[in-house]
Amino acid sequence: MTCASCAQTIEKELSKLEGVTEVAVNFAAEKATVEYDPEKIDRTRLEKAVSDVGYRVIKDEITLNIHGMTCASCAQNIEKALSKVEGVSNASVNFAMGRAVVQYDSSQVSVAELKKVVKDLGYEAVERVEETAEDRERAAREKEIRTQKHNLMIAVALTVPLVLFSFRDTFAGFYESIGLGFLPMYTLPENKYLLYLMFILTTIIMAGPGRQFFTGTYKGLRHGTTDMNLLIATGTGAAYVVSVVATFFALGPGYREVYYDTAGLLVSFIVLGRYLEANAKGRTSESIRKLMGLRAKIARVIRAGVEKEIPAEDVLVGDLVIVRPGEKIPVDGIVREGHSAVDESMITGESLPVDKKVGDEIIGATINKTGVLKVEATKVGKDTALSQIIKLVEDAQTSKAPIQRIADYVAGHFIVAVHVLALAAFFFWFFVGYPTFTPGTIFETASPFLFALLIAITTLVIACPCAVGLATPTAIMVGTGKGAENGILIKGGEALENAHKLDTIVFDKTGTLTKGEPSLTDIIVARGLLANPGPSISQIPPEEIVVLEKWSEESVLKYAAVAEKMSEHPLGKAIVEGAKEKGIEVDDPEAFNAIPGHGVEAKYNGKLILLGTRKLMKDNGIDIEHLEEEMKTLENDGKTAMILAVDKRPVGLVAVADTLTEYAKEAVDELHKMGLEVLMITGDNERTAKAIARQVGINRVLAEVLPKDKANEIKKLQSEGRRVAMVGDGINDAPALTQSDIGIAIGSGTDVAMESGKIVLIKNDVRDVVSAIKLSRQTMKKIKQNLFWAFVYNGTGLPVGAGVLFPSLGFLVSPALAAAFMAMSSVSVTANSLLFKRYKLKKVHHPAA
Repeated sequence: MTCASCAQTIEKELSKLEGVTEVAVNFAAEKATVEYDPEKIDRTRLEKAVSDVGYRVIKDEITLNIHGMTCASCAQNIEKALSKVEGVSNASVNFAMGRAVVQYDSSQVSVAELKKVVKDLGYEAVERVEETAEDRERAAREKEIRTQKHNLMIAVALTVPLVLFSFRDTFAGFYESIGLGFLPMYTLPENKYLLYLMFILTTIIMAGPGRQFFTGTYKGLRHGTTDMNLLIATGTGAAYVVSVVATFFALGPGYREVYYDTAGLLVSFIVLGRYLEANAKGRTSESIRKLMGLRAKIARVIRAGVEKEIPAEDVLVGDLVIVRPGEKIPVDGIVREGHSAVDESMITGESLPVDKKVGDEIIGATINKTGVLKVEATKVGKDTALSQIIKLVEDAQTSKAPIQRIADYVAGHFIVAVHVLALAAFFFWFFVGYPTFTPGTIFETASPFLFALLIAITTLVIACPCAVGLATPTAIMVGTGKGAENGILIKGGEALENAHKLDTIVFDKTGTLTKGEPSLTDIIVARGLLANPGPSISQIPPEEIVVLEKWSEESVLKYAAVAEKMSEHPLGKAIVEGAKEKGIEVDDPEAFNAIPGHGVEAKYNGKLILLGTRKLMKDNGIDIEHLEEEMKTLENDGKTAMILAVDKRPVGLVAVADTLTEYAKEAVDELHKMGLEVLMITGDNERTAKAIARQVGINRVLAEVLPKDKANEIKKLQSEGRRVAMVGDGINDAPALTQSDIGIAIGSGTDVAMESGKIVLIKNDVRDVVSAIKLSRQTMKKIKQNLFWAFVYNGTGLPVGAGVLFPSLGFLVSPALAAAFMAMSSVSVTANSLLFKRYKLKKVHHPAA
C-alpha cells in the first residue's frame, strides 16, 4: 500500500464479499482485520480479493529441515500430509535440500502441530530458528526500504545532469570559471542531440525508479480503483510525454519547451518521500517488534527424568522448565523449586527485580537474575501473557479510532476530487486564465496549452492523501506501543480516543484502592486492669484500680495470635500473619473454640483467652468501658477492632483492616489535579466505606452496593451526562466495566486477554490509571496535530498549486517544488508521531507516601 486510498480500496473490495461483516485496513500498520462467516467464505478467498486489486498478502510461513527422507516419495508423502492440515494453505517439500516450506494460518495451526504431523509419518522436523513471523515482517520492511533507497540513488544520479542541462545557460559562466567548460552540456551543440541525451536519461528514470507508479496505476485501474500512484503517474507522465513530443515532433513556436528535468525531479522527490516514509513507518511499529523479540527461543525441560533443550514453542503445559541465572523464562508458570529475583520490566514496566519463591506465579519472557528456578509451565504458545499482549497491541494498532472516519472519508474521495480539480484548473487557465493574467509577465510567450498543463501537473502532484491517511494510525501505533512498554494495554483506537473525554473515575474499593485482604493495623494496650473484674469502672474508687501485670504490644499480639491460630476466619489469619511478620513465635493453644459472629476462646499457659466483639465481652461479664474511646476511633477509620481479655481481664485491642494500596492516595490526588471527579463504589457499610474514602481524598462514596448492582450505579452516573471510567479487578466487576464508557481492569497479571476492560493494567498499581488517561490525552493531541497539518497542507496546497495566487501575486509553484512539498508532508506527519516516542509516562510519587 502506498497511500490511504490504497487502504480504502482494499477495505471496499473486502466489504463486498458475501460473509464479510466488518473490515478495518490500517495503512500505517500494513494490516487488515476482517470479521467473516467461515461457512460462507474462507481465508483463501479473502487473500484473493486483496491480490485482485493489486496488493500482496504476507502469509505466515515456516521452513522446516526434514531428517530421515530417503527418496522423492518421502517428500511427496510429507507434502500431502501437511497440505491436509486445516490452516495450511500451501506446503512444498524439497527432497534434495531436505527442507519443507509451509504457508499456514497461525490462528488455526501451530508450528508444533505441523512438526507433529511430520513426526507421525516417521520423520523429524526441525524449525529453522531464523524463520519467524517477526523476521518475515522485518525482511519485508527492509526490502521496501532497500528498494526505495536504490530507486532514490538512481533517480538522483540521473536527475542532477538533467537539471544542469536544463539550466546550462544560467550556470555557464560559473562552470567556465572553475574549469568545467568541457562538460557535455557545453561541448554539445544546442540542438536535438542534447535533447536526445536528456530523453534517454529521463526514460531510464521513468522505466526504473518511476516504474512503480505506473504499474500501481495499471493494477488499480484494471480493477476500477484509484490511489496515489494515479496522481503521480498522471503528473510525471504528462511532463514526460509533452517533452518527448517536443523533442521528436516540430509543433511550432510555443511547443518547443521540454520538461525532462521536471519529470526527473518529480520522481526523485516522490521516491525520497517514500524512502523516508518507509523508514518512519517501520519505526512506528518498533514496539510490536520489541515485544516479539522478547520471546525466548530455547527452553530447558525435564522429561522422563532427563534434562534437554527444546524450542520454546514445543513446551507443553505441565512441563518442568529449568531456568538458570541470566536466562529468559520461556513460558508462564508457577515456581516449584528455587528462589530468585526476576526482572519483569519488559512486561510490567516495573524497574526493580521482583523476588520469586516456591508457589509464586511467573511471567514468560522475563529474565531470571540470581538463583536457579524450576518452573511448572501453566501457559504456553499463544496463551502466554506475552503472546496475549502482542495480540492485544496488534489488534489495537490495526483498529480505527472514531476520529479517523473523517480522514477515511476524505481519503476515499480524494483522488477523484484532485483529478477533477486538476482538469478544472487546466481548462480555466487554457481558456480564461492565460489570456487574462499572463500578458506583461514572463509567461506571455509561453504556449497556453503548456502553461495550463504545468498548473494541472502541479495540482496533481502537490496533493497528498498520505498525510491524511497516516495522521491517526501512526499516532495510535506509537501510543499503544508506549502503553505496552509500561504495562498499559489499550484495546483499540476507540478506547484510546474515548479515554481523553472522561470526566468521572469510579474505583471499586476492594483489590483496587485497598489490597483486598485484611492485615493487622493496630495494637493497643489497655491503660489499666481491674483488680476485681466485674463491676463498672465508674463504680470503683481510683485507689482500687491497680495494674496486676505488665502488658506490652508484643504480649497482647502474641496472646491474640495464639487464640486465632486454629481459626479459619480471614481476620484471625491476618492477626497470626501480623504476629509472624513481627518475629513473634505463635504457639498452639491448649484448647480452642470458635464462637461464630462473636470471636474465639482459647487456653494458653493455663489462662483463658477471649478475643472478639463487645457482645463476647458482655456475655462473659467483662467491663470494657475504658477501651470504648479507642475502639470508636479505630472503627471510624474503617477498621475492625477486637478486644483481648485474659482470665476475664481486658488487656488490649487488636485492629484489622483492608489496608490501602501503596500509591492509592497519590493517584487520586493526581486525578483530581487533572480535573476528574473520583468516586468509590463498594459493598461495605457506609461508615467503613467513608473511612477509606477519607484516607484517599474521595468525597463521594457509593456504599452497600452489591456486585450485580454496580453496573446500574454506573448507568445512573451516565444518565447525569457523565463520561465514566470504572476501575476494577476485571472479573468480579465485569458487568460494571462493560457498562462504563471505559472499563479499566487493574492487576490482571497473566490473564490480560480475559479482562472485560477496554484498558488492561498488568500491575496492581493505581498510578497506571493516571498514566493511561495521560497517555490517551497525549495520543489525541498528536492525532489532532497530525490531522490539522494534513488538512491545512492539502487545503492550502491544492489552491496554491492550481494557481490561485498568480493573478494577484504572480506566484506559481513549479511541479518539482510541489513534489518536494508532497513528499515532506507525509514524512512530517509520521515524524511528529515518532516524537511521541520521547514522551515519558511519569508516575506520581510523593516522598511522604
